[in-house]
Amino acid sequence: MLNKVRVICNADVKRVLLGTPKNHKHLRISIMLDGECLIFSEATIANILRAFVTIKTHPQIMAIELREAILHQDWKAGYAEHQLIETERGHEEIEEELRSIISQGDQ
Repeated sequence: MLNKVRVICNADVKRVLLGTPKNHKHLRISIMLDGECLIFSEATIANILRAFVTIKTHPQIMAIELREAILHQDWKAGYAEHQLIETERGHEEIEEELRSIISQGDQ
């Protein structure tokens, strides 16, 4: 059970900053809401975008679940040990869970 569910839409976002901070190697995305700032790493956004583009462009894939996977070996240079990897869950189950989570935010 989640402690808090918040649905974010454009009206909630006050500013977005995207860039590579000084003395860093990778992009960061800063999303500023009222009194709260979320910072995402490049790898996190890249994984989310990869799943988003797959869903929007693939004729059969309608939902994807990404889960943390720790890669202990055999990953490409420059990639983080922690990755978000697709699970085998079916789209119906994922869509139902999304509906349930969103309904918690509506309460």
